[in-house]
Order: sequence, then C-alpha cells, then structure tokens
Amino acid sequence: MRKFLARVFSAFGLFLAMTAPAQQPGWVEDRQELQGIDDQVQTLKKEVIEINNELSLLEEKLLFPSTTQIAVFVSLEAGPDFRLDSLELKVDDQVVAQYIYTFRELEALLNGGVQRLHTGNLPSGNHRIAAVIRGKTAGGDSFEQTGDVAVNKDVDPKFVEMRIIAAGGGPRVTFRDW
Repeated sequence: MRKFLARVFSAFGLFLAMTAPAQQPGWVEDRQELQGIDDQVQTLKKEVIEINNELSLLEEKLLFPSTTQIAVFVSLEAGPDFRLDSLELKVDDQVVAQYIYTFRELEALLNGGVQRLHTGNLPSGNHRIAAVIRGKTAGGDSFEQTGDVAVNKDVDPKFVEMRIIAAGGGPRVTFRDW
C-alpha cells in the first residue's frame, strides 16, 4: 500500500512538474510579452485621458468662446432664520437656470461656498439679468424675492455674482461684477 501511495504521489508530482508554468517552454517569454502589452495598455490609457481633457477644454472654448461667455455665480449671506429653497435665473427675460437646494448645498453656501449657477453665451451689448428666490423664514413663512440688474457685456468674459443677503429686514438679491 505504501509503495502504491508513493507511486501515486510521485506520478502526481511529476504531473505537476510537467504542467507548472515555470517548466513550460516559452513561459518566461510569454510572461514578458504580456507585461509589455500591459505596459502599452497603461500608456494608452494615460494618453486617452489626456486627449479627453484636451477635448473637454476645446469643447468649452467652442461652446462658450471668451468673447460671448457669461457666468453667473451665487453666494449666500444669511443667518439661521432664513432657508433658501429655490431660485430662478433669467437673462433677457428667458429662463436660463432653475435650481432647488438640498440641505448640504445650503450648508456649503452658508459656510462661504459659491455656486456656479449658469454659464452661457451673450453677444456684446446691454442685457438684463433677473432672479427670483424662494424660501422660508424661521417662523415657517414662505417668501419670494426678486432682484435684477442691467449688465454691459463687452468682448471679455463676463462674471456676475448674485448675492442673496438675509440679514435684518428679510432677504434681498444684489448683483456685482467680478
């Protein structure tokens, strides 16, 4: 019985030795070839990511050329007695953005964050930007406040900050150029 088991284990060991990757002819070359292919794939991935980034920048430049670009940002200066629920932005009487705020977004704005609400194209000249904000006061009363401003767009990009200030006598909307 011992001889039989010894022969079985010996045959099994011989089988493993014959089929082991290190013993197969050409295994080292195949492994090196696979490693080379893997390196090439990684290099291609990096190049594709770089090309994608360049295409994104080019797309932004084509869609929003600097001569016609306008961006509107939102900031919030408020105390705990005010909650902003939503806002609507109009440029030249056309609604260009509507936004409903989550609790986390409000926290970010209250902690000094600034939100890019709209990026678009405007020809040079005079334009009107208007905003309607909606929310609640600490007492649970709903409110709606409107603010507007005339802007002069020239050939440079235009950046406008919409400030929502809720200190003292209720919320108000102001605008300023950046």
